[in-house]
Amino acid sequence: MPVNADKPHLWKPDIALSVDFYNNWFMQFAPKAYRDTRIATTQQVESALAETANLTNITSALLRKHPEVLPILRMAAAPPIARDRLIGLAGVSPNLVKNMEEKQRIPPRADIATLDAELTKISQIIARLLDKDIFPWLESGQQPTDSEVQRATIVADRLCGAISDPIVRTLIFRRPVAPSAKIHQEA
Repeated sequence: MPVNADKPHLWKPDIALSVDFYNNWFMQFAPKAYRDTRIATTQQVESALAETANLTNITSALLRKHPEVLPILRMAAAPPIARDRLIGLAGVSPNLVKNMEEKQRIPPRADIATLDAELTKISQIIARLLDKDIFPWLESGQQPTDSEVQRATIVADRLCGAISDPIVRTLIFRRPVAPSAKIHQEA
């Protein structure tokens, strides 16, 4: 039988204690998980900017060579686009996008002609949706300044939110049991 299913008088105090315990845990561990993730994603964004010539060279060849840039490119769009939205807009195989994002590779058995066509569609959608406010050089056609490129790493914040949420959820399952569960197991 569950711990206090037959003790409704304990439910509200249990809930309050559990919420307090979670909030304390969150304040202790979530900020570090977010900061650690942000450092890593900022480095990934800097690398993606370099690999794409500051987003001026997004081609099927580039995506084939660097499939790991795809999540960053999705976050560089205005608005940032979800994986499923990209698949729908580009009309490409979900397997291709999943491999590129989760395994950072091109599907090993992909037909080259189909692959090039799908990567071209992805690159065209991304290029069309890039956030010109974050990347002003795309509209002006001028070479970006160092400070503009540094400012553009704000895309890491977008990516970091998407990455850190699952990290925090994973940490939740590793945290200690709430004190209320221990107290009322004995009652």
